[in-house]
Amino acid sequence: MQQNLPRGSSSGNLTERANRVMVRGNTRSTVFVPPHPPYAAKGEGCYVTDAAGHKVIDANNNYTALIHGHSDPDIGDAVRQQLTSGTAFGLPTEVEVQLAELLAQRTGYERWRFSNSGTEAVMTAIRAARAATGRDIVLRFEGSYHGTSDPVVAQSAAGITAGNRQDVIALPQGDWDAFDEAMAQHGRNIAAVLIDLMPNRAGLQPASHKFVRHVREVTQQLGVLLIVDEVITLRIALGGLTEEYSITPDLVTVGKIIGGGFPVGAVGGPERILKVFDPLGSRSVGWGGTFSANPISMIAGKVALEKFDATRIEALNAKGEHLKRLLEKAGVCVAGRGSLVRITEQLPADDLWWSAYERGLLIGTNGLIALSTPMNNEHISEIARISIAAVKHLKPSAAHVPQGVIN
Repeated sequence: MQQNLPRGSSSGNLTERANRVMVRGNTRSTVFVPPHPPYAAKGEGCYVTDAAGHKVIDANNNYTALIHGHSDPDIGDAVRQQLTSGTAFGLPTEVEVQLAELLAQRTGYERWRFSNSGTEAVMTAIRAARAATGRDIVLRFEGSYHGTSDPVVAQSAAGITAGNRQDVIALPQGDWDAFDEAMAQHGRNIAAVLIDLMPNRAGLQPASHKFVRHVREVTQQLGVLLIVDEVITLRIALGGLTEEYSITPDLVTVGKIIGGGFPVGAVGGPERILKVFDPLGSRSVGWGGTFSANPISMIAGKVALEKFDATRIEALNAKGEHLKRLLEKAGVCVAGRGSLVRITEQLPADDLWWSAYERGLLIGTNGLIALSTPMNNEHISEIARISIAAVKHLKPSAAHVPQGVIN
């Protein structure tokens, strides 16, 4: 792998071209790193090669979506076969039914509704909760990322209206007193509580089991729906991270790995709630989506989930826990669970990203490491080696080199 790549040098003429047609040269805030990001040219297995030929281990995996890495042959074969039959229709397809059946079997949620992203899945869940309860307010927790729709971004963000702020309560995650006070004061007007059990943006720290059970008890007492966001954490277990908390939410949002590398989102829940979308209902919520449940995403997701069974989930989680131990042994601050690990060192995020990328590793711009099934033990050791070196370069006192990790 190419080493000591000068920051920003891998973009070449693409950056100039991109800046002429897109603000800062791209359309995703999450992939921007100053002065400008590299541009991907090819992905294969657990590697990405950028436009300048710099090859890196991909521990970003399109922010956790590529559970089987790049160019998985089984997913590719299924997609190519579907391409010969059509990419999208103004009708439902059988493969949409098949993916819904698979999700119901894996998770226990009986009804499903598909969309094109995790953002849309959360939007759908919030609309369903408001329609089902007849209430307006959504309570969520600060620092968690639930997409980019108005109710789930920072209330101080540009473009958010005063009306939206009246309909949203944002509290610190795990603050019992603040939660109880808000529920006592507003509970009868709250449609839903939205929670991520291991929020990436908030540091990838698992929520307290006691706090989550308390939230479930209070919401049930007050007729408030509980929405659990498993867009990222579904990969932790067959039924998602919720399995470990001994609770049953009213709605769950998923995405990322259920699309096999293609755009997808979904909401799962019981008939009694999701029937608000029944087109023959008395007050049906109309909710379209030209490419929702398109057969390409559906077949790719079906194959991806079938390949990611309980055995492979356990194996990938074990690799993640091993990586976490290697980093901790080296003195690197980390958080996470299973195949999701995050470097939590107090370092400039851009500097950490480039320090890793220059050494041959692609991570999230917030230090997130998401593993994929093509990775073997040698890949895990290399991810550890590069991560430790990247941190040590920026903060020499933060990490030491354990024997057997860095040559």
